[in-house]
Amino acid sequence: MFGFLNVYKPKGITSFDVIRKLRKILKIKQIGHSGTLDPIAEGVLPICIGKSTKLLNYLQESKGYIATFQLGYSSETYDTEGTVIKHSEKKITKTELEKIINSFYGETEQTPPIFSAVKLNGKKLYEYARAGNINIKIPAKKINITKINLLNFDEKNQTAKIEVECSKGTYIRSIINDIGEKSGCGAVMTELIRSKSGKFTLSTAIELQNLTSEEIIAKNLINPLEVLSYNNVELNEEEYAKVIVGQKLDSKGQSDGEILLLTKENKLISIAKTENGKIKVIKVFV
Repeated sequence: MFGFLNVYKPKGITSFDVIRKLRKILKIKQIGHSGTLDPIAEGVLPICIGKSTKLLNYLQESKGYIATFQLGYSSETYDTEGTVIKHSEKKITKTELEKIINSFYGETEQTPPIFSAVKLNGKKLYEYARAGNINIKIPAKKINITKINLLNFDEKNQTAKIEVECSKGTYIRSIINDIGEKSGCGAVMTELIRSKSGKFTLSTAIELQNLTSEEIIAKNLINPLEVLSYNNVELNEEEYAKVIVGQKLDSKGQSDGEILLLTKENKLISIAKTENGKIKVIKVFV
C-alpha cells in the first residue's frame, strides 16, 4: 500500500494514537504523519502509508487553523489544560481585539511554548518543564502568518474565535498567549481545529472512527501526485528502466536545483532533482 490518508483526528487522543490504530488494521509499521496535533486539538492529520513515509519532507507546509480562546487568565501551557498563573478582571472591546489580532499578520518571530515537543539541546521542551526548569531561554524562530481574522467575539464573556493560515511550525497557543499579553488581560486556548495542511483540507478528511478495515483505508488512499506541489516528468520505457536502477537522465530543459516528480501512467516512480544539467534520482518507489 502506497499513498496518503487525510484523517480527521478527534480531540482527546495523540497523533501517534492514530498511527497505532492504523498499524493494527493494516498490520504494517511503515506509517507516519505530518504535523503533530496535541490531544486538545482536532482536525486534519495527513497520514503516509508504506513508502510514502519517504515523502513527508516534500509535502506543502502551509497550515490553516480555527481556534477559540478565553480572555481573562493565563496558564503555563497556554491552554485550559495547564496550571493557571494569572487572572485579570480587565475586559477589552471587539475593536481593541481586532487591532491586536491584525498586528500578528506577516513575518515575525515566535517563541515556542515550554510545554511543546520542540527540541533544545537534544531534549524536548516539555521535558524541561516537567523537571521544573521552566525558565530556560528558548530561541525564537521565524514564522509567517498569511491570514488571521477574528471570526466572532462574545464581548460579555470575553471569548473569541479566530481563523489563522500560517507557515509550518507556528504555535497557535503561542499566538493566543501573545494576544493575551498584548491585551493586558491574558488568554488561553480552549479549542483548536486544524482546517488544512498543504492540500489536505477539512472537506475531504475522513473520521478516524470510520477507518475500520484495510478495504476502507485502500478506498480512501490518496495518490501522492494529488498532494505534492512539484512539476511532473512523464517517463518513457527507456527512461523508466534507467530511473528504477538510479541512473541519471537528461534534464529536459529543467532548471538546476528543481525538485521533480518522475511518473509513469499516473504513478509516482521517483523523486528527483536537477543537477548540472542532469536529472538525479533521490528516491525510488517501485
